[in-house]
Amino acid sequence: MKRQKKICIAFLGNALHDSRIVNLSNSLKEDGCKISVISFDWFISTEDYLDEEIKIFRLSKGRISLFFYLKFAMILIRELINSKADIYFAEDLYTLPFVTAIAKIRKAKVYYNSRELYAFLGGLRNRPWLQSLVKNVEKYFIRKVDIVLTTGEMDSRFLEKYYAINNTLVIRNIPLYQNPGSKIDFRKRYNIGDDNLILLYQGVLLEGRGVPLIIKSLTKLPQMVLILLGGGEQKNNFQKMADDLNVSDRVIFAGTINQQELINYTTAADVGLSLIENISVSYYHALPNKLFEYIMAELPVLCSDLPQMKQIVDSFHVGESISLADENNIIKTLKNWNGNRELLLSYKENCKKAAKILNWQEEYKWVRNILLDLD
Repeated sequence: MKRQKKICIAFLGNALHDSRIVNLSNSLKEDGCKISVISFDWFISTEDYLDEEIKIFRLSKGRISLFFYLKFAMILIRELINSKADIYFAEDLYTLPFVTAIAKIRKAKVYYNSRELYAFLGGLRNRPWLQSLVKNVEKYFIRKVDIVLTTGEMDSRFLEKYYAINNTLVIRNIPLYQNPGSKIDFRKRYNIGDDNLILLYQGVLLEGRGVPLIIKSLTKLPQMVLILLGGGEQKNNFQKMADDLNVSDRVIFAGTINQQELINYTTAADVGLSLIENISVSYYHALPNKLFEYIMAELPVLCSDLPQMKQIVDSFHVGESISLADENNIIKTLKNWNGNRELLLSYKENCKKAAKILNWQEEYKWVRNILLDLD
């Protein structure tokens, strides 16, 4: 009888809100692995969340970031020392140094999930000293891991060339193949008329995700309502922008939704938005989970024409990719869709077909043996 593999996953974020971790953990459990997850949250107001598999430690983001990271590091080191696993997953750059060190001491496998090109994030554009630090940390530790996981082929090729490595493995941010359980009624909940087109943005509210472009476009799209699922550091700025432009009555901040319930919300909209801006190498390579979640929920997609998103949307005919060089492209496309509901229905039908291919169950089949170190 084979010994049960023990897996430890570490993540600076709430694991219950992260589809990549939720799907990976469930698949590994189905393969007989024992899972433990160490994660963190700075938005929850309650105490730490602890159960047999998942731990979510509460952090406070004050004015001094150093204290935040010191507490994070202390808790993570303590939990890693108390762990004994065969395979360790560092789910981001922030956990990578600590996870790698403990994994090497334990003589265990260590996988680094490069879910972003961390050294090239948009927020580092004007902070050269911090960008240099991030590059050096990643350069040192990325060469010590057994596998580097990425979310797309472009990221894999970039990291292999930039850091002179050859051990990347693509696992796209793709949701489970599923149907909605109980669809949320946005129209009833928020008193939205049947003639209004419901636009959905889901994900973290950050710079470069196109949210200001969407809010600004609403001034020319009086029949449309924007719902935002998610939280983040730019939420207050986006709320103020909506107020200043007098569209706050059509911009709804619906909060963060657990992954298990998300599809019930996603499917309640009419259009899914992924208008990521080309402000960094990392964003240029974008292939976000929201894109695939929209498709799974049979939501026509409007995305920016960045190469990896464009390839998916255009090849499966599930929506349109547009240039953000001219902001009027957003307005023109959405006006066309609103006046051509048959086109939206055809995109929905294509989403249904694409979902049978673009789902986690199919994605996991390709990587299972490699992750579990099976022959």
